[in-house]
Amino acid sequence: MKIAQKTILITGANRGIGHALALEALRRGAKRVYAGTRGELYFVDERVIPLALDVTNDVQIDQATRKVGSLDLLINNSGIAPYDDLSNPAVIEQTLAVNFFGMYKVSQAFLPMLKRVKGAIVNNLSLMALAPLPLTPSYAISKAAALSMTQSLRALLSRHCVSVHGVFLGPVDTDMTRGFEIPKASPESVAQGIFDGLEANQEDIFPDAMSRSIADGWRNGVAKEFERQYAAFVPEPAAAF
Repeated sequence: MKIAQKTILITGANRGIGHALALEALRRGAKRVYAGTRGELYFVDERVIPLALDVTNDVQIDQATRKVGSLDLLINNSGIAPYDDLSNPAVIEQTLAVNFFGMYKVSQAFLPMLKRVKGAIVNNLSLMALAPLPLTPSYAISKAAALSMTQSLRALLSRHCVSVHGVFLGPVDTDMTRGFEIPKASPESVAQGIFDGLEANQEDIFPDAMSRSIADGWRNGVAKEFERQYAAFVPEPAAAF
């Protein structure tokens, strides 16, 4: 998918990676960018349309679908990463509500539009979908669940020519990683890497230096091979007569 002249919806677009994605989409010539946000939004480009969208709010999701007339690309970017030790179920439930169920509900809501144009879904995941950082285990659990959903949607939607892409993010310099004194990629470079991967038709995108270090191992590994084999079990649509 080329970004030029496309209509894009980005959740969590008011800051961090989401904000950088919106700016990069504009730079690449997007026709329209719906910027989903829970807070204030600052864009001067008239192609950006603010969209009140809390991904845990069913009413706002429904209202968003009514405001978006057509859509080529959905980027599920909203997420939270609380520090926890799995002792409080409420923290786990809230993290799943945003990072997993929010992604699921928004995807399902906009799927009819994407099917009509044979569009694409991009789900921002994390390297923690593959191995948890014990300081944020609820986040890792939610991203592992989101990875499995991404793989399942990829197989199920292939018959509709809707491509589904998973983004394996390493540490990025945003509010979410504040306090981690480790090398971090900039949101701007990650946004560029995500769109580069999408335009190169990579179903698994590794947009930063840390994630790229495992890209070949993932793409050629046993887990990816199982995904390919299991996708063959999805029945082909019945022939029309």
